[in-house]
Amino acid sequence: MACVLEAPLRMSVLSEVTASSRHYVDRLFDLDPQKVLQGVIDMKNAVIGNNKQKANLIVLGAVPRLLYLLQQETSSTELRTECAVVLGSLAMGTENNVKSLLDCHIIPALLQGLLSPDLKFIEACLRCLRTIFISPVTPEDLLYTDGTVISHLMALLSRSRYTQEYICQIFSHCCKGPDHQTILFNHGAVQNIAHLLVSTSYKVRMQALKCFSVLAFENPQVSMTLINVSVDGELLPQIFVKMLQRDKPIEMQLTSAKCLTSMCRAGAIRTDDPCIVLKTLPCLVRMCSKDRLLEERVEGAETLAYLIETDVELQRMASITDHLIVMLADYFKYPSSVSAITDIKRLDHDLKHAHELRQAAFKLYASLGANDEDIRKKIIETENMMDRIVNGLSESSIKVRLAAVRCLHSLSRSVQQLRTSFQDHAVWKPLMKVLQNAPNEILVVASSTLCNLLLEFSPSKEPILESGAIELLCSLTQSENLALRVNGIWALMNMAFQAEQKIKSDILRGLSTEQLFQLLSDSDVNVLMKTLGLLRNLLSTRPHIDHIMSTHGKQIMQAVTLILEGEHNIEVKEQTLCILANIADGTTAKELIMTNDDILQKIKYYMSHSNAKLQLAAMFCISNLIWNEEEGSQERQDKLRDMGIVDILHKLSQSSDPNLCDK
Repeated sequence: MACVLEAPLRMSVLSEVTASSRHYVDRLFDLDPQKVLQGVIDMKNAVIGNNKQKANLIVLGAVPRLLYLLQQETSSTELRTECAVVLGSLAMGTENNVKSLLDCHIIPALLQGLLSPDLKFIEACLRCLRTIFISPVTPEDLLYTDGTVISHLMALLSRSRYTQEYICQIFSHCCKGPDHQTILFNHGAVQNIAHLLVSTSYKVRMQALKCFSVLAFENPQVSMTLINVSVDGELLPQIFVKMLQRDKPIEMQLTSAKCLTSMCRAGAIRTDDPCIVLKTLPCLVRMCSKDRLLEERVEGAETLAYLIETDVELQRMASITDHLIVMLADYFKYPSSVSAITDIKRLDHDLKHAHELRQAAFKLYASLGANDEDIRKKIIETENMMDRIVNGLSESSIKVRLAAVRCLHSLSRSVQQLRTSFQDHAVWKPLMKVLQNAPNEILVVASSTLCNLLLEFSPSKEPILESGAIELLCSLTQSENLALRVNGIWALMNMAFQAEQKIKSDILRGLSTEQLFQLLSDSDVNVLMKTLGLLRNLLSTRPHIDHIMSTHGKQIMQAVTLILEGEHNIEVKEQTLCILANIADGTTAKELIMTNDDILQKIKYYMSHSNAKLQLAAMFCISNLIWNEEEGSQERQDKLRDMGIVDILHKLSQSSDPNLCDK
């Protein structure tokens, strides 16, 4: 019998709950303003910490009525303030609550409320706005739709410590990317917020600091401005350094380290400045230690990775600070079954976010190993490192996969490791799998890594070829994404270096003549140079040159003509002349040059060019055409003599350039 009763019982409980909530909403419509006020106050007390009650009141339509009362000129200031408090409390519930509030156009109503002269009401509106804007479901752009809002918020900063705290918090959450940074910067954010760093309120100092960390991130304009701003006779970088000290709360240390990191990366502070070397870097390494909370370790490692990413001295320094390389290995073991975490809630949170630790560790390893061979060796020798990277390549989290590929790319710059660890762990297999279907940001790094694995000394080159890499790389050269086109052609260039004739033929077949021309007329000089590099590698060793020119000679000569006639830089023309010199080295292929008067005239023109590199390259062509031991050399020499090549050679033998003179 109990089973039969269960469903109706649940229904009645639900309707009872809703019914018990209904009287709160009904009281909002009372004709007596005093009763309405008391109803709002009772509602405020009922919803504090009670998500179910919040949801019920939203379902019953409390929000539109509260917003109506908040906007009514006839409502007392006390009533309007209490309405803002209740709305703020509802916003602190679930994301669905925030969505419901946004659907009722709460933001314009609250922004309108900021025009009131009453400070308590302004603070309540700001507190509610803060709660809504820090929710992930709120679009940041809602803050910037009306140009006057930011100016008004800047003006309200001086009203009280609460307006300072909430406005800074709104700014730091709604500043996403360069457009937002520029708007805030142009409205005087730096000048208006700087003095808050020395406020007596910790919360205000902290929110102001967070503001600067998002304003300065990847923004040279803001960073260069911050360097010269002073508060009470002290420059901002000095204030940030004070906030880094060990006796300050961790949150403050981390955020000021982020400010200094952004300023350093933007070039406002030198990488060898003591505030970076002796303060910021050691502080960030400290954040990576075992006794820090998960989110502190993640933020510490990611910020450190960004700080040292492009500077080899900082990479070396970080690698020998507090055994960082070994310390990062713990990021992969956390939280373990024997974790010392006694707080169940914390353990549950950390299990859900453990992938963020792995991502941060991969990022930092990638930065550490970017340049120095000894550091790469230490990283790879860290326990199970290659296995961890291989596992990372197939994780479900796209961010972990990207960070693992970045780490692999960084380590693949090592000749030694390509020959040993990369081969032992058959890293190419999971890498090829990643390349099959991944978003562009992963494809770019993965294809860069593949370029390194295809270098001639890499043992992975053979198996990669056998696994269908040519087809994959040829398809990358057709991508609309520039970086992918460059990497596709670069990898093919590496693949063609000293390769067998079959591989070269497969590459040409896979690319197709049409695609080759497409790449040679690409607007990006990088794509063009790599394509010419590929052609040069394809046209090496005589039998290969003759074979390829017998099947593709007409098209290749067309391409060469096209480039030598085009508006291209010296490097492009030099590379093209080197391709001609390779063709001239063929046994039968050289006839394609000798029977093409247009090309011969171009070689002659470049022998007299003002640039010595082009003159040298043109002379290589001539030298290969007239080689005495080869059949038909006499006829070729006669033809070139008739063209006036000998006169040019006489002139060049008097050149002040020793290379030209010798040649």
